[in-house]
Amino acid sequence: MGARGPAAQPTKLRLLRGNPGKRPVNEAEPQPRAVAPEPPAFLKREALEQWRYIAPELERLGLLTIVDGAALAAYCQAYQRWIQAERNVNKNGLVLGGGTRYAQPNPAVGIAQKSMQLLRAFAAEFGLTPASRSRISVSKKPEAEDPMEGLID
Repeated sequence: MGARGPAAQPTKLRLLRGNPGKRPVNEAEPQPRAVAPEPPAFLKREALEQWRYIAPELERLGLLTIVDGAALAAYCQAYQRWIQAERNVNKNGLVLGGGTRYAQPNPAVGIAQKSMQLLRAFAAEFGLTPASRSRISVSKKPEAEDPMEGLID
């Protein structure tokens, strides 16, 4: 049997949202380094572009850590599959066949729909949807780290 209640949220997001449930915060929660991991080698064109677009902003907000690479890669792969499936539907239409063949639904429609569902689920995990962002309140903007600061130490 699965866990009861709503899915757990990352503590960082819960705190940014003002801890709406007022539940105790796990003070001993592991804190991986808030550094964007390198994109995996298997990411291709659109997935890699999406990684390079979104990872720096997630890192700046402190929502991406060194151990979040697989989740971000899955988000980017879902994004790429969605784009590829939509291109197929735009090129071939919703229905395949005709003439002497029986018409059948284009399988790319199902792939696009499933990819959108996965994309939405991963986006919500990272706070990337308008609804998930609306529940976040930041008291002050995260400051960009000064590259010269490391030289002083």
